[in-house]
Amino acid sequence: MTTLNVEVNAQVNEKLAAQYPAHIAQLQQTTKAVLARENLEGIVIHSGQEIKIFLDDNSYPFKVNPHFKYWLPLIDIPNSWLVVNGEDKPTLIYYQPVDFWHKVTVLDESYWGEFFNIKVLTKASEVEKLLPYDKKGFAYIGSHIEVATALGFETINPEPLLNYIHYHRGYKSKYEHECLRQSNILAVNAHQAARHAFLQGDSEYDIQQAYLKSIGYGSNDTPYNNIVALNKNCSILHYMSLDKETPPVHQSFLIDAGANFNGYSADITRTYSYKNDKFAELIARMDLLMLNAVDGLKPGLSYVDLHIQAYKAIGQVLRDFNFINVDADTAVESGIISTFFPHGLGHHLGLQVHDVGGFMADERGTHVNTPAAHPFLRTSRVIEANQVFTIEPGLYFIDSLLADLKCSANSDQVNWQNVDEMRSFGGIRIEDNIIVHQSHNENMTRDLGLT
Repeated sequence: MTTLNVEVNAQVNEKLAAQYPAHIAQLQQTTKAVLARENLEGIVIHSGQEIKIFLDDNSYPFKVNPHFKYWLPLIDIPNSWLVVNGEDKPTLIYYQPVDFWHKVTVLDESYWGEFFNIKVLTKASEVEKLLPYDKKGFAYIGSHIEVATALGFETINPEPLLNYIHYHRGYKSKYEHECLRQSNILAVNAHQAARHAFLQGDSEYDIQQAYLKSIGYGSNDTPYNNIVALNKNCSILHYMSLDKETPPVHQSFLIDAGANFNGYSADITRTYSYKNDKFAELIARMDLLMLNAVDGLKPGLSYVDLHIQAYKAIGQVLRDFNFINVDADTAVESGIISTFFPHGLGHHLGLQVHDVGGFMADERGTHVNTPAAHPFLRTSRVIEANQVFTIEPGLYFIDSLLADLKCSANSDQVNWQNVDEMRSFGGIRIEDNIIVHQSHNENMTRDLGLT
């Protein structure tokens, strides 16, 4: 590590150390309030445990419980536990076995250690000795129901408690904002490496390797499976095949890829044309549309309304590029825009890529329905300060959806020759990560210079 990197890391840790106490205080306050409301003594949060592959002694990659990493930046330690009650210093039961088969992660308390009473667990099966003896007043939060039942928990993942926590997870602390900025720094660096690999004519597989190598990641370190698509594969929304063969011609490149920092995710998408052609013009227009949607993220407004505005704006793009022969209002009314833009405008971002709480109107978890015409929206909540979103409009030429449209009563609204010319390019998606402040929006992705 260079001296510069050491200095940068020290500066980041100094920021986190300054912001972390307020983050913990807020979690304590939230916990105290929900325990009083639900008449509980405390919460026991399980980090999770490794899951064995069927009929094998190997495990799937470990993914930590998001409720666990909400409290502290430990993302790769299974069989650990948190005991919290909103008043006393939380207890961390940290799993550190004596093991000659695997590398044991030594506890590094860093800036967060002083906020926890730490107990070391050397055998996962002996955790009951360190947990509260009488578990009647404690709720278990985690995915291993059989473990919770065996330990004697009666209250397991109670929905009212989870609703309360999930609703408040929609508001991010300054500590969380900084973690998200750092994950964007990692992802932007990797995106730039991937773009360079595309322009030099690499395969999907090689582009993925360039992405991972640039930030020192293995294939399991990204918050989700990267989408690295060339040419027509850009039309497959969740394409993950990574063709090792270099295509005869490079036309287009879509990369939807992220990074992790302390368990907080970046989720960034870019689309590029290999040449300065009509597809490049379409990308530039969609980029402007995306930035206009970012400007529309304002406290007090509905994310659903913002999506509908972007939906109509895509209709105007379709008209201006002569893919349809009706005006945008008619295209909205007939619904043909959904063939070209079949997903939602974006989602909440945080501990999870598609973060929780997006459909909640209040702490009780009252569901806010999405319009019937837009069933794939990932959030319907009112936009508020300190929330973090992705904005990711798309425009695609998907064979199956186009086939359905061609067989429909609205087929005559489409200029099929112009559409067919774009099929080999696949499609476009552009995605930035945004913190909504009371006075302005912070576009973490653009602030780092990724265009």
